[in-house]
Amino acid sequence: MSYIQFEKALMTNLEESLQRELLRTNRSGAYSCSTIVDCNTRKYHGLLVVPIPEINDENHVLLSSLDCTVVQHGVEFNLGLHKYQGNNYAPKGHKYIREFSCETVPTTIYRVGGVILKKEVIFQNYEDRILLRYTLEDAHSPTKLRLRPFLAFRSVRQFTHENSTASRDYQPVSNGIKTCMYAGYPDLYMQLSKKNEFVFAPDWYRGIEYPKEQERGYASNEDLYVPGYFEVDMKKGDSIVFAASTSEYKSSQLSKLFEKEVSLRLPREDFYNCLVGAAHQFSNYDGDESYILAGYPWFKARARDTFIALPGLTLSIDEVDKFEKFMATGEKALREYMEGKELSVKIYEIEQPDVPMWAIWAIQQYNKVVGDEKTFEKYGKLVWDIAKFIHEGKHPNLRYDENGLVWVDGKERAMTWMNSTANGRPVVPRTGYVVEINALWYNTLKYCSKLAVHNNDAKAAAELEEMASLCRVSFVNTFANEYGYLFDYVDGGYTDWSVRPNMIFAAALDYSPLTQDQKKSVVDYCTRELLTPRGLRSLSPKSGGYNPMYVGPQSQRDYAYHQGTAWPWLGCFYLEATLRLYKKSRLSFVNRQMAGYEDDMTLNCVTTIPELADGNPPFRARGAISFAMNVAEILRTISIIGKYTYNK
Repeated sequence: MSYIQFEKALMTNLEESLQRELLRTNRSGAYSCSTIVDCNTRKYHGLLVVPIPEINDENHVLLSSLDCTVVQHGVEFNLGLHKYQGNNYAPKGHKYIREFSCETVPTTIYRVGGVILKKEVIFQNYEDRILLRYTLEDAHSPTKLRLRPFLAFRSVRQFTHENSTASRDYQPVSNGIKTCMYAGYPDLYMQLSKKNEFVFAPDWYRGIEYPKEQERGYASNEDLYVPGYFEVDMKKGDSIVFAASTSEYKSSQLSKLFEKEVSLRLPREDFYNCLVGAAHQFSNYDGDESYILAGYPWFKARARDTFIALPGLTLSIDEVDKFEKFMATGEKALREYMEGKELSVKIYEIEQPDVPMWAIWAIQQYNKVVGDEKTFEKYGKLVWDIAKFIHEGKHPNLRYDENGLVWVDGKERAMTWMNSTANGRPVVPRTGYVVEINALWYNTLKYCSKLAVHNNDAKAAAELEEMASLCRVSFVNTFANEYGYLFDYVDGGYTDWSVRPNMIFAAALDYSPLTQDQKKSVVDYCTRELLTPRGLRSLSPKSGGYNPMYVGPQSQRDYAYHQGTAWPWLGCFYLEATLRLYKKSRLSFVNRQMAGYEDDMTLNCVTTIPELADGNPPFRARGAISFAMNVAEILRTISIIGKYTYNK
């Protein structure tokens, strides 16, 4: 039995199957995403969703879905499934599903009377091309397959509706057609691996509805254009491959292409391999630049996410060369920002004050893998320049103060990872001395001191140690309190007493300004008030404003985003701090906590980890269906656990 497998009882129960999504990506930012029963429930869902930079910076749904119909003796059995207005589902093809598995490629087995049909799906790695292979495993009489494409040609943030502007024109290509609904879009090529007949029967399917958009308080219905259908004769044992792409391919080679792509895939046979597969999905290459997408289906490459996710997505799975490629693009963004230049790379939010210090943290993790010599030769100047940039007060969103701490102004604009806004202002106005930013600053100073020692610069090392000592004293005086946890932020006479997870970084980073007892107290507080099976809550239930359910319209969700929801990546820093303090004595506890993350492999978007979860039971997954920092930090935690497990 496959690690990821669902039987007929679950697949035919829409309350269960529609909650489980499936994501496949390539390396250019394109993706294919739907539910495991092929019923689209989000406007972001689609069989072929691609970036079209000539139009805008968004992804665009070209091919929304593909209905397959089995025809025997003139009787049609449509295997498709769509939700229409009024809570109507049609044509209810899910009732024919016998099982679904996802070991190497997503595979669905349908049974229609004496017909057993297998469908496999794969996304070509470096081209915007989705491939579906249909194999007729059993049939006792002549069988036809009809493949009916549903076209959208729209941004993922919009909807399409029946209109007279959409072009119905199409041109034949090798074993298929090409068509384009609107000017400015690329042609969509739809081809089969064997001879077929395309029947031109244009129509609009009206009132298709997306329940996930309804839940989020958005518009939720659209019309999709169907130009006709492809019909092909099949006999027992036959396989055909359907390809949809923005470029033509030699149809006679489609079957070989499918096999080649399958051979490149890592079998998702356990939790770890699922995470590795998920890690690869965030890779995005654009010419000479390499990016990490923050998450699917709506996030782009964001600076903070890039540097936090970078070690886990590369070093933890022995892909040091990829770390260097992603860091090369990240360094370009950092240097252009520090030099006051317009960014030439597509990394967003580089101006956030903690971003350069997270870059140094990522380099520290690289240091642990390759050693001092290579690290400082490759990144020593970048580390030094970042620290100097901050210390000399050149960062426009950071101020270095005489007490050794750094100060940020977050009253009018969110300046930390807790970045939700309402009415144009931060929901959590973290301003002044912010706990994790100053923990990162202390870590930066200590790491720079190590760099100075490596460079035999005793004077610089002594100055940095003096700065770090001042920072440590001020950090404790500013954030520590008599109750044993750390204040979240302090601004002049105002002290935020909320119990939040940001204090965990002061205990988890390689260099901590806290004593052992203080770190234990922080970890214990997180254990008692913030820990859930899905990570750390963003706010304690005992603190004012606790709002753990990330549901409802946008405004309601904005107020809950960082007010009690649980975040897996924070939970991983907590586990790292726990192991630093308690060593092997807490290994069993840490492994039990990791089991909570493994549950997500089959509950939400299968084989990956979602963005966040409700802070209260049953800790339902919310937000983006696949989130880079969560996948990365779980992988990094597995690597850390391994060191404690196998090192005596």
